[in-house]
Amino acid sequence: MNPEQATFLLNEIYLPQIRNEHKTTRRVIEAIPADNSGWKPDPTSKSALELAWHIASSECFFLNGIVLGKFERTGDGSMPASIKTPADLVKWYDENHAKALSQLAQLKGESLAAPIDFAVFKLPAVAYAGFQCNHSIHHRGQLSSYLRPMGGKVPSIYGPSADEGLPARASA
Repeated sequence: MNPEQATFLLNEIYLPQIRNEHKTTRRVIEAIPADNSGWKPDPTSKSALELAWHIASSECFFLNGIVLGKFERTGDGSMPASIKTPADLVKWYDENHAKALSQLAQLKGESLAAPIDFAVFKLPAVAYAGFQCNHSIHHRGQLSSYLRPMGGKVPSIYGPSADEGLPARASA
């Protein structure tokens, strides 16, 4: 991949997708009932809040890794003690995601095209933006399936949900 292709992918494909998916993920996290955020469908599963943390923190991990040109794990990856509710997590997510996305948007083509090692992958940096979206969408699907059994309502994701119904049509 050359720098021009990487720049095109970032600006025309990935940044718009990441911004849109962030809004959707934010709505799903907001839909977690605060009084039942410890719910899990099985003892081996993450709780709703833990899964939401995994989504939010891994998005920032991937975005920051692209910016740094390497993936570094800092700390033990656990949720900060200050995050006790879905609202706390949304606040953290908004702040950290915005900072990482702003830095990503400023990268030049050479950095975006440079390969980065991650586990079994060695891809151009910009490719991890797509990987990050796929990872989040996968786990957001898991989290959205928690909502009804835990007493929440599923928000619109890629169209209306049974809980939100169809949007009102604009009058002619």
